[in-house]
Amino acid sequence: MVLEEARDVGEALRALPLGARDRVLDERGRVRPHVNVFVGADNVRDTGGLATRLADGAELHVIAAVSGGAPSLWLDDPSARSPEASGMLGP
Repeated sequence: MVLEEARDVGEALRALPLGARDRVLDERGRVRPHVNVFVGADNVRDTGGLATRLADGAELHVIAAVSGGAPSLWLDDPSARSPEASGMLGP
């Protein structure tokens, strides 16, 4: 999605379609805790939040946190923490 007119992150996020906007911003208009927003490689939590300015050609990335798994397995068996043991690296 190209947003030519957005001057800052807040304007860009408020311009998202309603369904997407509601997943990124809470009812008070703040970025939800499980969502990370980056301008280029910089997390906006570290650069001014929604007021972070967008330069011409800036790339805005919205990334939801991913979690899950079997924490009890990880706590009970330290060897299960390796990628090989979890099957993440394949056979």
